[in-house]
Amino acid sequence: MRKLQLQGYGTALPKKAIHFGKQTRYRVSQDENQLHLAVQAAGRALAKAKMTIDEIDCIVSASAVGIQPIPCTAALIHEQLAKGTDIPALDINTTCTSFITALDLISYPLEAGRYHNVLIISSEVGSLALNPKQKESFELFSDGAAAMIFSQSHDEQSGIIDSIQKTWSEGAHATEIRAGLSAVHPKQYSEATKEEFMFDMKGKQILSLSVKKLPQMFYNFLAKNDMTTTDLDLVIPHQASRAMPLVMEKLGIKPDQFIDLISEYGNMVSASVPFAFCQALEKKRIRQGNKVLLMGTAAGLTTNMLLLQL
Repeated sequence: MRKLQLQGYGTALPKKAIHFGKQTRYRVSQDENQLHLAVQAAGRALAKAKMTIDEIDCIVSASAVGIQPIPCTAALIHEQLAKGTDIPALDINTTCTSFITALDLISYPLEAGRYHNVLIISSEVGSLALNPKQKESFELFSDGAAAMIFSQSHDEQSGIIDSIQKTWSEGAHATEIRAGLSAVHPKQYSEATKEEFMFDMKGKQILSLSVKKLPQMFYNFLAKNDMTTTDLDLVIPHQASRAMPLVMEKLGIKPDQFIDLISEYGNMVSASVPFAFCQALEKKRIRQGNKVLLMGTAAGLTTNMLLLQL
């Protein structure tokens, strides 16, 4: 077990909520942006942990889309929260599963003692890149942020039991924004090319590949740890789409074993998993000693699973 302890958590939502039938989605207004949401969530996590920024050893931004190409998003968050300090700041990005990847990777220097307290922030304003012509994605995504603070621990019963990440690049172009960096430079933007700068998702293709690959990976992961689904106190999946409950059913996970926030919040991209994690903690769906599985699929197609004991 990689020993670590959750110290605090916080979330942030835009002020504006819109509705598509019974589905609620949050979208930033003109006076809001991704950095505001990230800093707000981080401030709430620090307050919950009763810590100051000076006690943080590393700031990690785990977001699918950055605020600007250079510098890294974590440096811009640092400017708002920690200017004048030399706290290291870095980005970790596997799109929708960025938080899981960040927690996985950062657990090693935490356990080794290089860091003692790490702040991980996932923030997204994906609505800005949505294509109104693609109803499926336009009505699915929400903006928001979540932040969590993890600390080095000496408790043998608290930490990461195991984790795994796999990528199947046959799904690399099923979810993408093709333009905006070096592949299609911003100088090439025009009315004719503008959709290249928008989010493009082939939902059926992603779902098909996920359903094909995910079950065996899931069963092998549990078997490796001598576990079955009944050993899991809560599964926190990426809130990918309204098909998520069907995927959970296919994996043998009962409705009361996973958290489903699709109707209330939609898909917040990288913020989905930590936001749902925070909601589960706030509503006391999980407590100390529980085994919690974070899991999700991301553009790539990348799949992550991380098993925690709180």
